Amino acid sequence: QLQLVESGGGLVQAGGSLRVSCVASGGTFSDYAMGWFRQAPGKERELVAAISRSAENQYYENVAKGRFTITRDNAKNTVQLEMNSLRPEDTAVYYCAAAPDFWLHEIAPRASEYDSWGQGTQVTVSS
Repeated sequence: QLQLVESGGGLVQAGGSLRVSCVASGGTFSDYAMGWFRQAPGKERELVAAISRSAENQYYENVAKGRFTITRDNAKNTVQLEMNSLRPEDTAVYYCAAAPDFWLHEIAPRASEYDSWGQGTQVTVSS
């Protein structure tokens, strides 16, 4: 399993932008498909975006399409989520996660496929 540490959360006004980052250690980062999840108070954790090991393929849930961009840098063991046009309903704790055993260009679409999780970073969007 990887150790994952998120950073970059904070408070932003509606319509603003924020980038959250995650750095991995303790394993070969490029062996893992990666994902960003979020959990708002009283709600279940949900996938926001995912990226393949190669970075060639990305996946976005509807809430993120057109507003969020997921990228990774295998040389730096990092994955980022750039968030634009933020809305109050984007307020949540954002988690990065790593999924083993996926092909190079494959996306991991389900939370159950991820075996490493960060501690989360709070994103708050004010109206």
